[in-house]
Amino acid sequence: MTGPSLRRRALHGERLIGVLLRMPSEELVEMSAVAGFDFVLVDCEHGPADVGALRQHIAVAALHDVPVIVRVGENDPGMILRVLDQGAQGILAPHLDTAADAAALVAASHYPPRGTRGFATYSRAGRFGLTDPAAHRDWYLENTLVLGMIESPTGVANAAGIAAAPGLDGIMVGPADLAASSAPGDPSVAEGRARVAAALADEGKLRMDIVGTADAAASAFADGAHLVVYNLAHSLMGHLRGLVAPRA
Repeated sequence: MTGPSLRRRALHGERLIGVLLRMPSEELVEMSAVAGFDFVLVDCEHGPADVGALRQHIAVAALHDVPVIVRVGENDPGMILRVLDQGAQGILAPHLDTAADAAALVAASHYPPRGTRGFATYSRAGRFGLTDPAAHRDWYLENTLVLGMIESPTGVANAAGIAAAPGLDGIMVGPADLAASSAPGDPSVAEGRARVAAALADEGKLRMDIVGTADAAASAFADGAHLVVYNLAHSLMGHLRGLVAPRA
């Protein structure tokens, strides 16, 4: 990357907007970059992209100087290692229920002494061995964006402890999973999101919201979100359904 990292930009107060991409497609990555999005979030939890396809996505984004965050599966330190070795600037991990979950995510995402990520400079992230090892280590310790997801009533109840976890940069609430896992008597999704937002504000941590429309993105920023990401599949399907409407 030729400019400041995504983490540095977010922590310095920029409003950053990206797309959540579940469909393996280099063209969609490139189109998002050309359109002016600040980052691409590739979904390897629900999406079918494997590491080979993911590497191509990251390489194409890098040609446009657009950083990539990857949503990995739950409790998957091996995937975190491989994703960062391919040059992703950030990790988004699902289903953080406790402060211990957040601590494990931070450990998997960082080199020692902060974490336990295996060290290598011969991957794409280390310019295939040409990067100075100390410089490589220091850059990733400073610039890896570590985000988690709260997606359950348990996570909402523990939001303060999760937000306070050292090294965790921020949280995105997963509204669909939160709704699916909630029972009668649990806080509503709106109440849960508000509790998480308050915990993040108390700790000075980043908040990322997922939205479907430009109006919702504007509302999220106005409400205090630092990063906003469009669910691209939802947006595209809405657009496609609109295109067939004249048939009626």
